[in-house]
This record gives sequence, structure tokens and C-alpha cells, in this order.
Amino acid sequence: MMNTIREQLESLSETDYKKFNEKIVPGARNMLGVRLPKLRQIAKEIAKQEPVRYLEEIEQALLTKRDQIYYEEIMIYGLVIGYAKLTDEERKEWLERFLCHIDNWAVCDSCCMTYKWMKKNPEYWWKYLEECIKKGEEYSIRFAVVCMLDHFIDHTYIERVLQWCDRIQHDGYYVKMAVAWAVSVCFVKYPEPTYKFLHKNYMDDFTQNKAIQKICDSYRVTKEMKQEIKSFRRR
Repeated sequence: MMNTIREQLESLSETDYKKFNEKIVPGARNMLGVRLPKLRQIAKEIAKQEPVRYLEEIEQALLTKRDQIYYEEIMIYGLVIGYAKLTDEERKEWLERFLCHIDNWAVCDSCCMTYKWMKKNPEYWWKYLEECIKKGEEYSIRFAVVCMLDHFIDHTYIERVLQWCDRIQHDGYYVKMAVAWAVSVCFVKYPEPTYKFLHKNYMDDFTQNKAIQKICDSYRVTKEMKQEIKSFRRR
């Protein structure tokens, strides 16, 4: 099955898109240059047919010949977990395996946004995301934070999201940027508690300033509020 999918991917590759994507996704290896909508389409087809078979094949291939696996195949791995009809326990088991193979922001973020089923059993998945943060690994933490900003910024979880943004201490660039992004989304959706958070928190200066920059980049925040928020910048 994996060989058939690989042939399909190779036929869809675009040289110019590969060059573009390689520039914006540092760390990604063996990129073919297949656009994300095409990858989603392929993943949905796999999810309708034999998702577990594909997941087992790609996992085994990653464990035995990682250097020969395409970036797009790892992306499809994560997307199939998102689209396949699995129980929460099965999804969690596959996510535990998949997370070990994430080594760039694009695979992480594209897959996170696909996991809309987290909203159907939020407390179960919230606890799992907390476990991911506690692992202390850069992409496990980024995965958790991006899932939080995609699926948990609501009236029930806003305070808990901000608490984790305050507690996370990690030197990884992609962790800091994820936390800044999450805070900016919190501000757009829940300005009052996030305003108080920006006034007093334990985030490092880089993350604080990036969060403010992202808030100021949003068209959903007024000019007056942007000006006020800028006063929280650290030097």
C-alpha cells in the first residue's frame, strides 16, 4: 500500500513548489514538493480504505529506513490519524508513535488543525496534551500548544491555556513561537483575561514581544488596543 501511495506522490511533485517549501520549512528532509491539499486528499482516501494498514507500514518504514522516507509521507501519516475512524485510545496510541517523527513546524501544525475530534472529548485530550508538554521535547510541546490554540481556546479552557503559556519554559524556537501564537489567538478571542496576562506573566522577553507583535499584526484588534498593548513590550 505504501509503495502505491509513494508512486502517487512522486507523480504529483512540483519542482518549484519543492524549492519554495524547502525555504520556509527548515529541518524538513526528503521533500518531493506536493501541495498540502493534495496530501489531504490522499490521506482522506487512505482513511476510507485501510488506514491502520497504512499507519503500520509507514511506522515500520520510519523505524527501519528513516532516511528514505519522504516529508510528504510523514505528513500523510499524521493526517490519516486525523481522518481515520478510530477510538480515542487508538488515536492516542498512534499519536504517541507519530510524535516521535515530527521534526518541523509544518507537519506539526498541519496535522494539529486536522484533529477536530479533540473537541468531542475535550477533557480526555486536554490531559493528553498536558502529558505532551511534560515530556519536555520541542515538538511534543509545540504539538500540544498548537492543538490547544486550534481546539481549546473557548470559555471553558481559556484560563488553562493561558496558565500553560505561563508555565512552559523551553529554549526551543518553535516552542516560543507556538506560545506567542497561542497568546495572540487568546487575545483576539478573549481580550480581557489575555490583557491581564500580558501585563503580568513569567514568559521570557522574546516570547512576550513575539506575542505582542502577532497581536498587532491582527486585523481583528483595534488600532487603539494595539497601541496600548505595545506598552507591554520588554526591552
